[in-house]
Amino acid sequence: MIRKDVEKILLKVQKPGRYVGGELNAVVKDKQSVDVRFAFCFPDTYEIGMSHLGMKILYSLFNSYPYVWCERVFAPWLDMEEQMEKNNIPLYALESGDELSEFDFIGFTLQYELSYTNVLHMLKMSDIPLLSKDRKDLFNIVVAGGPCCCNPEPLADFVDVFFLGDGEEVDMEVIDLYRECKKNGDSKEEFLKKASKIEGVYVPSLYDVSYNDDGTVKEIKPIGDAPKKISKRVIMDMDNSYYPKDFVVSNVEIVFDRAVGEIFRGCIRGCRFCQAGFLYRPVREKSVDCINEQCHTLCKNTGYDEVSLNSLSSSDYSQIVPLLEKMSKWANEENVSLSLPSLRVDGFSDDILNKIKTVRKSGLTFAPEAGTQRLRDVINKNVYEDELLSTCKVAFEGGYSAVKLYFMIGLPTETYDDVKGIADLGKSVVDTYYSCDNRQKGKSVRVTLSASSFVPKPFTPFQWEAQDTREELEKKQRHIKESLASKKLVYNYHDADTSFLEAVFARGDRKLCKVLLKAAEYGMHFDSWSDCFSLEKWLKVFEECGVAPEFYANRKRDFAEVLPWDHLDYSISKEFLVNECKKAYENKTTENCREKCANCGANKYGGGVCFEKRKNMV
Repeated sequence: MIRKDVEKILLKVQKPGRYVGGELNAVVKDKQSVDVRFAFCFPDTYEIGMSHLGMKILYSLFNSYPYVWCERVFAPWLDMEEQMEKNNIPLYALESGDELSEFDFIGFTLQYELSYTNVLHMLKMSDIPLLSKDRKDLFNIVVAGGPCCCNPEPLADFVDVFFLGDGEEVDMEVIDLYRECKKNGDSKEEFLKKASKIEGVYVPSLYDVSYNDDGTVKEIKPIGDAPKKISKRVIMDMDNSYYPKDFVVSNVEIVFDRAVGEIFRGCIRGCRFCQAGFLYRPVREKSVDCINEQCHTLCKNTGYDEVSLNSLSSSDYSQIVPLLEKMSKWANEENVSLSLPSLRVDGFSDDILNKIKTVRKSGLTFAPEAGTQRLRDVINKNVYEDELLSTCKVAFEGGYSAVKLYFMIGLPTETYDDVKGIADLGKSVVDTYYSCDNRQKGKSVRVTLSASSFVPKPFTPFQWEAQDTREELEKKQRHIKESLASKKLVYNYHDADTSFLEAVFARGDRKLCKVLLKAAEYGMHFDSWSDCFSLEKWLKVFEECGVAPEFYANRKRDFAEVLPWDHLDYSISKEFLVNECKKAYENKTTENCREKCANCGANKYGGGVCFEKRKNMV
C-alpha cells in the first residue's frame, strides 16, 4: 500500500520499486484483527535484504499465525532518504505504509558488523529513542537475531532482546510471551525478565560488565536471577521445521533473484577462520524428498526458473547426487536450472557438473582460501592443489571457461611466500585450462583471484589472534598484484579499511556503544558501501570517545582472558577452540565431522552428523 506522501517523491529517486511494496506473495492483514505487529528490518538496501533466506523464512513463519502481522522494512538509499527528510516522511513498512514507531516489535537481522550504524540510523529515521533505557513502555521492543548476535555487546545499550541461534522456535516463544504480557498489563521490565528465562534469549540490560585496569573484561555478572550462561537455540528436525511455500517476489531485480532451497545447516569442515562453520553446528540435513518437494513448490508459487540449493558447503550434503537426479526430472521438463553455491574443490564431480549445467551455465567459484599447502593446513582447509587443478580440469572439459577463486590474506602465521602462492596457484589454473584437450576451442580462460582480509571472529579457533595492521594488509595486496604472471588472471581485493572496522566491532565490548552513539549523532551509516564509508571519520569518532580501535582489532589475546562473549554458549567449548588454535601453530589439521568426532561440544544436542555413524551401526 503506497503512502500518498511517498507516491509524490518516487519520480525523484532511482529504483522506486524498492519503496512501494505490493509484490507477489506479500502479506497484507487487517491491523485491527492482530495482537502483535512485527517490523522485520533489514539494515541494508532492498536488493540485499530481499535476497536473505532468513528473512524469507521468518516473514512467512510469523505471518502464518493469524494474530501476528510481520511487515518488511529496508534502509532507504541516500536519494530516497534525502527526499524523506525533505518531506518529513518517517521510515515505514512496505505492506501497510505505517511508520516504524507504530509496531510492537522492531526486529533487526545482524548479518554484518558494518550494518550496526544502519540499525541506529533506521531507528533515528523513525524518531524512536536509540537507547533501550529510554524506551520505557511495553512497545517498540527492539530485538535482533543473526550471526553477529554471537557477540552482541557493541549493541548492548540499544537492543532489548537478542536471539541466539536458530530463530524459528525462540522468536515465536518471545512473541507469544509479549502477547500474554500485553494482555496482562505487564511492564517492559517484567516482560524482559520473563523473556530472559527462555532458552536462546539474551537480555543485555540484565547483565553488568566490569573491566580490569588494562581495559580487558573482568567479569560479566547477571543481575537478579538472570541465567549465568545463555545457550543458543537449535532446530534439530529439519524436515519438520517451518519452510515457506512461497517467497515475496520482488518488483525489481535483487542480488539473488531466484528460488532458494535450504538443504542443511552447519558445516562438517571446521575451517579455523570460519565463524559460520562453528556457530551453526551440529550439521543437520533435510531428506531428499523434503528438499525436492520444497524447491518444486517454491518454483511453482513464485515463477522462478532457477533454484539455488543453499548451505555452507553444498557438495557436503550426503545425498547430493540422488538429490540432483530427483530434482533434474522436473527441472528439465519445466526449464528450471539448478545452482549449487559454496562448492568445495574436493566435492566436485562429473555427476554434479552434469546436473547443474542442465539449462544455463555460468562461472564456477571455489575457495582454496590460501595459496600454499602449509597455510591451508594452518587454517584446516583440507584442500590440496592437485584436487583444485583436477576439479578445474573437469569443469573446463565440461564447457566452463571462467573460474573464481576466493582467498584470504593476513591469516595467522602467513608469510610473503604464502601470499605469492595465491598468484602462483592462479597461474596453475590458467595452465590447466590450456592443457585440456576437450576445452572449448577458440575461447579464452578467465581466472579471477579474489582476496579478502582475515578478520578474527568470536567462537572460532582464531578468536584470540591479532588482525594484521591496515598497512601490512595493503602491502600484501600489492605483493599479489606484482606476482601475477598471466594476463588471464583478474585480481580483486577487499578494502583493508573496512576489514579493520569489521574486526573492531566483531570482538568489541560495551565500550563501543558510546562510539556507535557518537557515530549516529554524526549521521554515519551504510558503512559497508564505499560511497559512504570513511575511516577518517571513524578514527575521529573513536578519538572523541577515548576508545582505541587497535585494542580490539590488532591485539592478540591470551587464552586466559575473559572475552566479551564468554557468557554466551554456542555449543563449542573453549577448550576445543584453544586446542584447534594450538594445532594451527603446528600446521596440523583436524578431520572433518564425518571422518571423526573432534569433541567440539555440539554432540550435546543428541542428533545431526554427530550421531550419524552410531545410528547407522545399530
